[in-house]
Amino acid sequence: MQIQKGRKNIGVWSIAASLVVAIAVGGPWPVLAEETTETTSTGNRVFFRGGAAGLTSDRSGELVSGVGNDGSLGYYIGGGAELMLTKDLWGMMPGVALVGEIGLEFKRWSSSAADGLANLEGPAKVQMTMLTASVAPKVKFRQGTDFQPWVIPAGLDLHVISPTSSQINYLDIGVQFGGGAEYRVWKELWLGVDSRFHLASNQTNTVNNFWTAGIYGAIGF
Repeated sequence: MQIQKGRKNIGVWSIAASLVVAIAVGGPWPVLAEETTETTSTGNRVFFRGGAAGLTSDRSGELVSGVGNDGSLGYYIGGGAELMLTKDLWGMMPGVALVGEIGLEFKRWSSSAADGLANLEGPAKVQMTMLTASVAPKVKFRQGTDFQPWVIPAGLDLHVISPTSSQINYLDIGVQFGGGAEYRVWKELWLGVDSRFHLASNQTNTVNNFWTAGIYGAIGF
């Protein structure tokens, strides 16, 4: 129980630190409206990202995943698009943009031989994975500059877990919180860091909360 609490605390603190840094470097924001319009032609971007991921609770002891699957760390890869909604919060805050992010993310957790699924050669290895589709608002600061921190106050997640839970459920929903920053490398090529915490509603009767931290590349269009 203490180990699970420790893992969850690590994820929460990593996201909290990202949010504090993003807000700190994001203000003040004395950016003129003329500078804001020069960020990109549209502000839309496509991105690809990846890095480390960790469950706050492993899935050991379940009928399908098996008593031997007690790993909680892994990796993630994903991609998506950002659609610019406003570059100055509808005229209220020049330099502060709001974009809508649509993303798809695959995660592979530490997998091991599960005693619950045996074959003629011994226990079978069960691949622990999760697929997440998400839609989230992203607030970006310092529009018109090459360095832009951002935060996700709250976004919607749809999770597909594999293997299914002991109750043969595999769909879950939840929210995500995140923070990061990006830097314009050349023209509309951006590189950034990304950290998030995903809080699931555990519709599968399993604990599906997890955190991610990694890097990404984005191209404006």
